[in-house]
Amino acid sequence: MNAIYRLATFLLLAVVLQSCSSSKNIAYFQDTIASSTAQKFEPVLQPDDVLNIVISSENPEIAAPYNLKTVVFQGNAESSVAQERLQTYLIDQTGFIELPMVGNVKLAGLTRTEAVNELKKVLTDHIKDPIINLRIVNFKVSILGEVAKPGVYTIQSERVTLVEALALAGDLTIYGKRNDILLIREKEGIKTMQRIDITKSDFINSPYYYLTQNDVVYIEPNKTRVNSSVIGPNIAVGISALSLVVTILALTIK
Repeated sequence: MNAIYRLATFLLLAVVLQSCSSSKNIAYFQDTIASSTAQKFEPVLQPDDVLNIVISSENPEIAAPYNLKTVVFQGNAESSVAQERLQTYLIDQTGFIELPMVGNVKLAGLTRTEAVNELKKVLTDHIKDPIINLRIVNFKVSILGEVAKPGVYTIQSERVTLVEALALAGDLTIYGKRNDILLIREKEGIKTMQRIDITKSDFINSPYYYLTQNDVVYIEPNKTRVNSSVIGPNIAVGISALSLVVTILALTIK
């Protein structure tokens, strides 16, 4: 009988310990700072960026050649409708786009504002006071690992924080490491890796608070997830069931 009670006690303690978790491993921004100066952020254009560039002026006919259009047919073969859409510009591997009647213009390495100013400069001899609207069409980030919805996310605003990106992915699961998030970033052809701890608030002042296009965020599994992959994710349920059986036996056996 004593052996049965000892076994039951051991199993119950195992269940309790299995379910215990420190808030220090889960809560975000544990050392919240009183205030922080907002960072000024603009994405830097890179090779393979797809740009939507709209150029306008007081005389639309002068700006028209720079806004190349393509005809797209929608619908089935019998009732297709032709619609005009602006073509996009691709930054090639050398960092240039090819602008009609101007030639190659290097935009890689420039912020959006700098790129607009560069385009205005090269268009000075062609268009008086051009108005330029530039947007990155394929601004995307990848969220992998222990999140609810891993995947590739296209960002419309060209401005997204790490926290916002994690929210898009449904937040971290209970099994994700919050103090050791891996950020993979490519800049000028060189990939860098950075570890980020979002349980501390000081990361909001780091260069990694805002994500850049093509960033990859990987959430590593914690020890609980790793252990469960070895002994099975339902170990706690199994221990609970076994302890219940042992308890019943202990009460019924005289």
